[in-house]
Amino acid sequence: MYLLSWLARSSASAALAALLLTGVSPGATAQEAPTQPSAQAELALSELPTEAQRTYRLVLAGGPFPYAKDGVVFGNRERLLPRQPRGFYREYTVKTPGSRDRGARRLVCGGKPPTAPEVCYYTADHYASFKRIRATAGQ
Repeated sequence: MYLLSWLARSSASAALAALLLTGVSPGATAQEAPTQPSAQAELALSELPTEAQRTYRLVLAGGPFPYAKDGVVFGNRERLLPRQPRGFYREYTVKTPGSRDRGARRLVCGGKPPTAPEVCYYTADHYASFKRIRATAGQ
C-alpha cells in the first residue's frame, strides 16, 4: 500500500502505476499478440443454416451469386482466421431471411481456385467469430 501511495505522490506517471498493478510490462506492445488464432470451433456442412449450405454450393459451382460483393477478397483484418497471403480468402453473403440488406452472415473460403476451396468458415456475426466447416466428399 505504501508503494501505491508513493507512486501517486511521486513524479511516476499514472500509466506506470497502472502497468505495475495489471502486471503488464512497460515495454509490451500490441504486436506481441499471437499471430495465429486459437483453435476454432467446427461444424459439419449439414449443421449450417439452409441458406449457408446453398451459398456453399454456389461457391463450388462458381456462382451465380446474388450479391455483387460475393467473391471479393477477404482481408482477415480481424486476424481471427489463420494467416494467409492476401487474396487467399474470399467472402460470400449468406442470405438472412427477413433482412433488407446483406445481413451479418457470411462464408469465408480460402484456396485456389475459388471453386475448390481448401477451407471454408461460417460467421453469423459479421466476422466477430468463425466456425470452420467440415465438408464431406461429394458435397
